[in-house]
Amino acid sequence: MHRLDRELQEHALSVNDYEILVNLSESPDRRLRMSDLADATIQSRSRLSHQISRMEAKGLVVREDCRDDRRGTFAVLTDEGWQTIQRVAPDHVSSVREHFIDRLTDDQLKLLDDAYEPIVEHLKKLR
Repeated sequence: MHRLDRELQEHALSVNDYEILVNLSESPDRRLRMSDLADATIQSRSRLSHQISRMEAKGLVVREDCRDDRRGTFAVLTDEGWQTIQRVAPDHVSSVREHFIDRLTDDQLKLLDDAYEPIVEHLKKLR
């Protein structure tokens, strides 16, 4: 994991930055309610809020109020954030494949997926 983190740092991103950029880039209109983004990234609302503040300072995301719910706030991917994820994703995916995926057989990947499923479900319930 340190290797992946170092490689992302070469792009001035943390693993958390990258995960948020991916989630926003795959969402309709490149936006998610902050609460949904916290759930998707398995972060507390407070931790995510601080993370989004740092990413706003870099110009990667902005916050927008939810028109339908005054208590809600969206995290929105900026054009800079979109360009960043497009530039970084191919390198990151290649690195994940090289250091992790390609080291395992299909059967091992299936076993890993099966093993992590109850852990992920448990962590989601703790939110």
